[in-house]
Amino acid sequence: MKLNIKAFALTCGIIWGLGLFFLTWWIIAFEGSTGEPTLIGMLYRGYNISATGSLIGLLWGFFDGLIGGAVFAWLYNKITNSASFRQ
Repeated sequence: MKLNIKAFALTCGIIWGLGLFFLTWWIIAFEGSTGEPTLIGMLYRGYNISATGSLIGLLWGFFDGLIGGAVFAWLYNKITNSASFRQ
């Protein structure tokens, strides 16, 4: 079975972007907006625990998930194609 690279990449991008967005708002709801840099903020430039940071995280997460999902699906298709020739 092959993965559709575009669909898988888009799905990963949406899930990771929205996941980071909602996680940020979850932290804001219980601990408040700190604006302090976080571990993810060191990777995603401009991200912090704030309303603006959640939108920045949404964008970074979407593109990060999009690229990561595309690479994963491409590799998966390559590995399954090479494994199917051996059988």
